Amino acid sequence: MSLMPAAVLFDFDGTLIDSAPDILTGINRLLDEENLPNLDLAQVHQFIGDGAPMLVTRTFAAVGRPLDPDSVPAMTDRYMAIYEALPADPSCVFPGVAETLASLSADIPLALVTNKPERATHAVLEAIGLAPYFKAVVGGDSLPTRKPHPGPLLHAMAHLAAAPGKTIMVGDGANDVTAGRAAGCQVVCVTYGYPRMPVEQLGADRLVDHFRDLPSALADLTAG
Repeated sequence: MSLMPAAVLFDFDGTLIDSAPDILTGINRLLDEENLPNLDLAQVHQFIGDGAPMLVTRTFAAVGRPLDPDSVPAMTDRYMAIYEALPADPSCVFPGVAETLASLSADIPLALVTNKPERATHAVLEAIGLAPYFKAVVGGDSLPTRKPHPGPLLHAMAHLAAAPGKTIMVGDGANDVTAGRAAGCQVVCVTYGYPRMPVEQLGADRLVDHFRDLPSALADLTAG
């Protein structure tokens, strides 16, 4: 892998793992506690990607009981307690992810930059066996800002001692592209994730249909 970026940053939900079923289970258990109707998987797909507080806010608006802003933190804490108690299933890892991360991490420093809360992120990474591949993990509550702000990406790159111009962000949605661009990185998007718009319209430098195709896309961008 002589022709590769200095570092690679990854989104989590929708990029490395199919977390939507567990998120749906957790959010519906919270709604059950509130005697409210449940969401379906398609709705949850549209609510993922902007952090747990926004997920909870969108959920309650969708079921017809919008939350007062002051009540969002406590309701988010309740949701996270439910979600973190769910056993992580290693089968949630998308095909080709574990093998590709293992190969890349042997030569390139990798970081995870997600809007999922940091504690939950570490717990899931450990449970599904992906934790050893990442030299840094930045969660949605690790810093004052989260994606699409470039701050989390810049923080991860500083930890890896990698220059933005030699770093590539890999994600599945607009937040990843916007944050990557603002941080000075090139961006690769997977086509199987949870974007809220056609993935072809996100403006990524490359699209990959299968995670195992990522190394060739990284090499192509580095050579470019």
